[in-house]
Amino acid sequence: MQKKLLLLTSLLTVSSMTAACSSDGNKETNSDNKKSGSKQELKLMSISDIPTMDSSLATDMVAFNVMNQTMEGLYVLDDKDKAIPGVAEGDPEKSKDGKTWTIKLNKDAKWSNGDPVTAQDFVYSWQRTLNPDTGAEYAYIMYDIKNAEDVNLGKKKPEELGVKAIDDHTLQIDLNTNVPYFQELLAFGTFYPQNQKFVEKQGKNFGIKADTTLYNGPFVLSEWNVEKNYVLEPNKNYWDKDKVKLKKINYAVVKDQQTAASLYTTGALDVVQLAAEQVSKYKNEKGFDAQLEARTYFIRFNQDKVPELKNKNLRLAMAKSIDKEKYVEKLLNNGSKATDVLTPTEFVTGPDGKDYVEGVKSPLNYDKEEAKKLYEQAKKELGKDKFEFEYLTYDQDTAKKDAEYVKEQIETNLPGVTLTIKQQPFKQKLSLESKMNYEIAFGRWGADYPDPMTYVDMFLTDGPNNETGWSNKEFDQLVKDAKGPLLATPEKRWTTLQQAESILLEDAAIAPMYQSGMARLLNPKVKNMVLHKFAGDTSLKEAYMED
Repeated sequence: MQKKLLLLTSLLTVSSMTAACSSDGNKETNSDNKKSGSKQELKLMSISDIPTMDSSLATDMVAFNVMNQTMEGLYVLDDKDKAIPGVAEGDPEKSKDGKTWTIKLNKDAKWSNGDPVTAQDFVYSWQRTLNPDTGAEYAYIMYDIKNAEDVNLGKKKPEELGVKAIDDHTLQIDLNTNVPYFQELLAFGTFYPQNQKFVEKQGKNFGIKADTTLYNGPFVLSEWNVEKNYVLEPNKNYWDKDKVKLKKINYAVVKDQQTAASLYTTGALDVVQLAAEQVSKYKNEKGFDAQLEARTYFIRFNQDKVPELKNKNLRLAMAKSIDKEKYVEKLLNNGSKATDVLTPTEFVTGPDGKDYVEGVKSPLNYDKEEAKKLYEQAKKELGKDKFEFEYLTYDQDTAKKDAEYVKEQIETNLPGVTLTIKQQPFKQKLSLESKMNYEIAFGRWGADYPDPMTYVDMFLTDGPNNETGWSNKEFDQLVKDAKGPLLATPEKRWTTLQQAESILLEDAAIAPMYQSGMARLLNPKVKNMVLHKFAGDTSLKEAYMED
């Protein structure tokens, strides 16, 4: 999600242990009379304001998660993370080689202003995203479409993109190759449609306020008070509005987890994430839940801005000097898992039926003695024995404590290295990383679609989400092969991706920290929220409050 990810997970994600909606959405065992008697308001929290509601410019999980409730692409994800029709009328009709997809659109699909959602809305949106003048960081996620990369690089006109409206309700997509996960990819926020007339009327204001955004999903953003709260209400023009039960979803921006827990106990919030020190207190509560997410946290090294960080041994030393097991046990205590790799475990399995991560090699385990040896080599190679770096991190209440742990570990195990902690609000942090205006940064990444490529291709040379200055020709070629010719040979493609990720880790381009877990409290009355491993974190379309 790639969601700049790191993609930030909004703390409104909810438990898959709640009753999940059926794939066809209408097989609820709870009758409507159970739903109608209760006040259908859901009270959630987010640790960040929404950076943007422009699907061409969104890069983070807060935006993508809100858009997952208010927007709808050709396909949406069911409770098993499989693509099912959204605006599309059914599955695509594919050519024999799998490169040309013809998709019929639901004629009842409408925008919140009453306009019909047409095939041209998708054509306009995708051309706008890939137009280099738009500056969309996520444009590369569309590169599977014919001519997409050339359009984004300014080598071809947006009109040459391999997508066209056959008529108002028929869309044709031409792909470079037969991509096995493309139908799920079409559920991702960057592929949402846009109403050209509305977007052009709003100009630079599009997507920055509730009333300068147009919606075609189950809900609309009815209120948006920056850094305070935002509110969703049912979209009266939504084609499947009869399945929407909630009358209001209130999101409060709450950055302090102690405050959040207090709000939960008083009934002011229905879902909260718990800090490490809160887990013991609440773990026996009826609504307590903890689970592993498909999201990893890691440290970026800016090799462009900081000459010393071009030194591989120094990066290796820093990566190996942090006791990650102690970190997740003492500071997180929420089901998170220490990791030495980029792609999360329990995310995808290969043609051999094994977890993808099993085939990835990494030297980035905690080993303070080896770290010291590497550090001594680095000092000789660089001709200096003192290093000062600024460590960029988030601004929520737990971020400083987490950063202080990393600082203590590195400074203790590598005498002469000094870290200065710099906390920034989420939106500003993303901007600093995007502009490469940092030295070392703590970041995260979540999946956009069910394939390791969603993590690995982030580090292509000059990739918009690389943000490290790291470059490796062999890595680039392996990734390009896995994106193209190797799609026809799944086994070879799988090992090629594992080889590419191993190169990234062996070079210590990043320092993996942990795969995130989430410990939270969930009001037992909340039903039918669906949790996703990729794309938007949750689906609230059929959620309701039980009496």
